[in-house]
Amino acid sequence: MNRNGEPSFRDSVDLMFNRAVRLMDLSPGLEQKIRVCNSTYTVRFGVRLRGKIETFTGYRSVHSEHMEPVKGGIRYALSVNQDEVEALAALMTYKCALVETPFGGSKGGLCIDPRAWDEHELEQITRRFAYELIKRDLIHPAQNVPAPDMGTGEREMAWIADQYMRMNTTDINGRACVTGKPPHAGGIQGRVEATGRGVQYALQEFFRHPEDMAKAGLTGGLEGKRVIVQGLGNVGYHAAKFLSEEDGCKITAIIERDGGLQSDTGLDVEDVRQWMMKQGTIKGYPSAAFTENGAPLLEGECDILIPAAMEGVIHQGNAANIKAPLIIEAANGPITFGADEILREKGVVIIPDMYANAGGVTVSYFEWVKNLSHIRFGRMQRRAEEARSRLLVEELERLSADQHLGWTLSPDFKEKFLTGSDELALVRSGLDDTMRTAYQAMREIWHGRGDVDDLRTAAYIVSIGRVAQSYRSKGL
Repeated sequence: MNRNGEPSFRDSVDLMFNRAVRLMDLSPGLEQKIRVCNSTYTVRFGVRLRGKIETFTGYRSVHSEHMEPVKGGIRYALSVNQDEVEALAALMTYKCALVETPFGGSKGGLCIDPRAWDEHELEQITRRFAYELIKRDLIHPAQNVPAPDMGTGEREMAWIADQYMRMNTTDINGRACVTGKPPHAGGIQGRVEATGRGVQYALQEFFRHPEDMAKAGLTGGLEGKRVIVQGLGNVGYHAAKFLSEEDGCKITAIIERDGGLQSDTGLDVEDVRQWMMKQGTIKGYPSAAFTENGAPLLEGECDILIPAAMEGVIHQGNAANIKAPLIIEAANGPITFGADEILREKGVVIIPDMYANAGGVTVSYFEWVKNLSHIRFGRMQRRAEEARSRLLVEELERLSADQHLGWTLSPDFKEKFLTGSDELALVRSGLDDTMRTAYQAMREIWHGRGDVDDLRTAAYIVSIGRVAQSYRSKGL
């Protein structure tokens, strides 16, 4: 139990699972098989740094192997512990099932403050951690495929991939052992911003359904909607940037660990991000009001609240004060079970984490497929698409000239129409389709059953149902 007797993150995931399975027809044995975490490996290893041996503790948890490989990020944070890793692994199982990526759920973590070590030291630590996991097949293209998470990124994934290939020199599919790599090291275009882009696509799909908007008391489109973002890391930054620059949302507050910024006229997300990168803090940012304690800004007036940092930031202590009619969980587990109950009673619509932040694993799936196929997306068909489009344009222009119709195609249209789909365009198309399809599966349960009144329960029912089908097909 956590603060004020509230369930822990792991308990919250189990309680939300229980709420859904009560509405499903599963045998007790199958229900238990889906619920439990299959295995957790704990490793303690030493690395000689700064003239002495430092010992680190890491975890890799496998929640479900109903499909393999299992998939899930590796996070670096001092808060990493076994319960957190197991809860995140469970969420990965449900997330992969919801968006129909053919993976089981896994998660890893290293108890470390990555800011306390320089790049070379961090590489030594990462390679040793990877070594400990690789030799037990807890990193493997066909069995267990990590990805970035909080505190890790392209750099760490490249180190892990290189370490795997050093230890498995004849594995032709070695690059597929981890996703989230930089493009030059076998990564895929669009992976860095994938989770934030997925949040944008999720909101776009929500706003396509007037019936769903009405449940949140919202009308119109995304343009002009007031948005509060908690956490301007990779996910929060990209989600806020795309929503403001492409959809016309107004980012009225940004909350970070060292305070919060507020502006009724809207914040320039890119400008704030650049200030943070240079200064290491949002303090002193000249174009908005700053407050030392950013947490109360979660309770500010807005249309959409995006918690995009840590779990448990909306809890029983502040849930009743949340004014946002729509919350989209860009982070994993930002709303505790107790807070979820309070918010549902208030009529707040919550777009749940297992759907909202699934953009990362979706594009990781595309990267894994790319690594296994050994060819980038678009390489075979892009110029063929352009040639076919050019034939059509030239024929239309010839007909116009022959028939003296007097019309011409605008240069802007021609440029867009004649451009074949490159890797980034195909990744975005695949991600958009995935987010739409998954939302519609949740929505069907949400609106089609009288005993389901929220999207989170709907998401769990869809996910658990798909995992159950996989187990039944295996003979369980």
